[in-house]
Amino acid sequence: MGHLVTVATCSLNQWVLDWEGNLARIVESIHQAKAAGARLRVGPELEICGYSSLDHFHELDVYTHSLEMLCRLLKDESTYDILLDVGMPILHRNVRYNCRVICLNGKILLIRPKMWLANDGNYREMRHFTPWMRPRETELFHLPKMLADLQGDTHVLFGDAVISTPDTAFGAETCEELFTPKAPHIDMALDGVEIITNSSGSHFTLRKLETRLQLIMEATRKSGGVYLYANQQGCDGERLYFDGCAMIIVNGDVVAQGSQFSLNDVEVVTATVDLDEVRSYRAAMSRGLQAASSNAKYQRIQTPFQLSSADDDSDVTIAPTLPIQPRFHSVEEEIALCGGCYLWDYLRRSGTAGYLVPLSGGIDSCATAVIVYSMCRIVMQAVKEGNPQVIEDVKRIARYKGDGVLPETPQELCNQIFTTLYMGMKKQSSRETRQRARDLAEAIGSYHVNLDIDDVYEAQKKLVVATTGFEPRFKVEGGTVQENLTLQCLQARIRMVTAYEFGQILPTARNRPGGGSLLVLGSLRGYLTKYDCSSADINPIGSIDKADLKRFIAWAEKNFDLPCLHDFLTAVPTAELEPITENYVQSDEADMGMTYQELTIFGRLRKLNKLGPFGMFQRLVHDWSIDRERKPDDDAPYYTPAEVADKVKKFFHYYAINRHKMTTLTPALHCNDYSPDDNRFDLRPFLYPPFWKSWSFKRIDMELEKIEKKRASRKK
Repeated sequence: MGHLVTVATCSLNQWVLDWEGNLARIVESIHQAKAAGARLRVGPELEICGYSSLDHFHELDVYTHSLEMLCRLLKDESTYDILLDVGMPILHRNVRYNCRVICLNGKILLIRPKMWLANDGNYREMRHFTPWMRPRETELFHLPKMLADLQGDTHVLFGDAVISTPDTAFGAETCEELFTPKAPHIDMALDGVEIITNSSGSHFTLRKLETRLQLIMEATRKSGGVYLYANQQGCDGERLYFDGCAMIIVNGDVVAQGSQFSLNDVEVVTATVDLDEVRSYRAAMSRGLQAASSNAKYQRIQTPFQLSSADDDSDVTIAPTLPIQPRFHSVEEEIALCGGCYLWDYLRRSGTAGYLVPLSGGIDSCATAVIVYSMCRIVMQAVKEGNPQVIEDVKRIARYKGDGVLPETPQELCNQIFTTLYMGMKKQSSRETRQRARDLAEAIGSYHVNLDIDDVYEAQKKLVVATTGFEPRFKVEGGTVQENLTLQCLQARIRMVTAYEFGQILPTARNRPGGGSLLVLGSLRGYLTKYDCSSADINPIGSIDKADLKRFIAWAEKNFDLPCLHDFLTAVPTAELEPITENYVQSDEADMGMTYQELTIFGRLRKLNKLGPFGMFQRLVHDWSIDRERKPDDDAPYYTPAEVADKVKKFFHYYAINRHKMTTLTPALHCNDYSPDDNRFDLRPFLYPPFWKSWSFKRIDMELEKIEKKRASRKK
């Protein structure tokens, strides 16, 4: 019995309900782990069925098919001679559990149910599963006949236990359990468990990796041990992107780290660890006293299978994997890589011919187009590296010069699968926005269509005139607010219909092999017309705030060599839905009565800090105070208390009267924990009482009166 052990974790690009495909990727990860000499392999959470199965978890089919795939896995002798930690749902005594199945050589050693479920933000695990509520207790699980025949027994252990081998002990925890204050790995480590696996379905948000990594490192920094973190990767059928980044940590140090964004369907990360290092690390007397006095004792399931070998100890070509510095991407890189990888998964799995973006000449649609270009860059790099799955997908989707001939540059790929569409109007659209759209399309290689919608607009407007005898006018032409809104919304909705019309017909009109249709991408972040171009198939930028979006465009200007992006950064944000005159050009921020920076602050305080109108006023009247002393790098807005009160009221008023738009909002790729996306993420009403008459606003006025009296007395 030795002390050097090679272990493996992985990131898998699974797809919900893709039973045979998911199993094939699991088996491939096992083969790669074995080829690297690993004796223990852990995979992502719910890897057999796919994490985002959501309400399919209520269907008995999911549990039946998961057991069938497990049966096929256990029969496959090519997966023998390695300890496996596999994720799947289990129905036990009519209760649905999210489980780890620990198996070896065709036999199940333990079924370990998840104890602490993720149930906030994007997660609804308690809608689908029940947590195991009995720490360190087990009972018997009755095997279905197909598994009982393989097992040679009718029952296996089900519950919270650990696996004991002749040379060590390992225990499993699942995703959310790592994030809890009293995580299972604490008691496991005190009970002598030396290797802990964590199987995750942890979705990506900007800047999240550092937090996640700190928690994983801390899991072994205090009490020592080997920690194997596995994660789902890619888009498995929902708005979430899972960013992989499988890791192995020893005594608080990262010794192996996988890629955070990748087009690889299977990525296996291995390391050789020295168990004696764990034992030495745990020599502290305080740790020993806590371990000796702990009542948290785990049932140990014995197996003669060894993870180490005495032969390895005498083989001088084998050495423990040395610690490395963890890798982090900048926020700008995260946007480019996450958006690009997500869109490629979405495209290749949707069966469509490509994407279409209504390109306005503004920064939002520009950012969406650049993310598609980033996708093309990532794909062509994978083709260059010989990724067989990507090559197969490109051949199917982008057939460039004939069957089997691939594009050679990102621009060539972009031209085949990406259309940009500028839909202008002669009075409202400026030459500058039209030219910016044309320049960007030329730089990234998209197939660009430049058209005007005046004839369609006039025909639809005449329908109102002919029917009612009333001709609506814009505000600058003397019309009312309602007339102005009607005409703006008319243009916006014509653009939506036009975008879908061209998305349906362009592949056929261009004689693209296979025809098909294009997925329409949205480019709006909350300031929108209901059922306009925001009504798309997916919105890659819908949860990215304006400041991060601008940073991304500035980064892409240099890193993607797209000098034309500079003009987008300096342009005034405008919907261009009203006529341009000598004295008037429509401005988004003027229409909203607040800047995009302020809008982001309001949204984060409402969603992340959970503040209502009065609480937000109390916070911002200090943060934005014109009276407080400021440091040179303080770029917060500054207003009088009355101005803060007015802005807070405006935010909640417009939030309330526009909330209904969120019920139809295009699903947004989830990149931030603050997002206007209503779908399953921000569950609030869409019909509110008038905020202007609310008690919340009255309390703001009462507080404002007290503040103003104090300010006045201080100035005397």
